[in-house]
Formats: sequence, structure tokens, C-alpha cells
Amino acid sequence: MALSVGSKAPDFVLKSKQASGLVDVKLSNNFGKKNTVLLFFPAAFTGVCTQEMCDITAGLNGYSSLNADVIGISIDTPFAQEAWAQKEKIKITLVSDLNKEVIKQYDVVFPMLAGVGDTAARAAFVIDKQGVIRYSERTATPKDLPDFNKVKETLGRLA
Repeated sequence: MALSVGSKAPDFVLKSKQASGLVDVKLSNNFGKKNTVLLFFPAAFTGVCTQEMCDITAGLNGYSSLNADVIGISIDTPFAQEAWAQKEKIKITLVSDLNKEVIKQYDVVFPMLAGVGDTAARAAFVIDKQGVIRYSERTATPKDLPDFNKVKETLGRLA
């Protein structure tokens, strides 16, 4: 069961591989400035995850116009995420939860994905400028995508 609407979003600092090297991405840097969409996904270089992140990239201006920053979170290394983003032209910020701390904090652990180990479940959270969760969805299976219409409706009420 993912964290519920109305609860305070756990802050985090995770690594992202950018052109300048490894950088820290801190959720609370957006507090007071913009809303945040957190998208947890199981693994880079997989079909459904690639489709999701490419679709989000294609519609990124729609999120920007709603004053929202989009962050993708998986347990992949930042180096694998960077290679995947370059290959697929993914433009959202991808961060690595290699130690699986954030997926536990948000209660979105998917146990033993395909028998290889615990990963992030597919989930979406909208976090407002005050750091409060305003939308929370963990999909039934890793193959199911979040309801992005509801994500955008939530952002529209916050903008």
C-alpha cells in the first residue's frame, strides 16, 4: 500500500547522472517553488518502463505548464539510467535508489520481480509545493501504467 494522500512526502537525496557528472537530486529543493511528480518504475531497458518514460518525455511541456517537475525513480544505477535515457531520448530527471531506501519509505517495493529481486513497483505521486502528497497510485502490476489523466487533474488543481 503506497503512502496515502494528505501525508507528508518523505524527503530524499538521490544520485542522478547528468552531463556534468553525478549530481544530488533532493526532493525538498522543489518545496515552496513547484509541484513534483514522482514516478517509480521497476527497471530501465524494459518495454513498459521505456514506453512510460518516452510518453512522459513527449508530454513534458504539459507538466512544466502545470508548474511540475517530473522525477523518475528506479533501483538501477545512475550509469544504467543515463545509458537508457540517451538511447531512448528520455528527458526527465532519473534518480537511482540503488539502496532501496526510498522505495521502502514510499511503500512501493515490488518483491522478486521476475525472480531476480526486489525492485520499485510502478507508482505515481503528486507532491505539492508544501511537500504534501496530493495523489498516490501504485498500479496492480508492473505492466499497468498509472492514470496520468488523474495526475494532470491533480496538478491542475494545485497550479
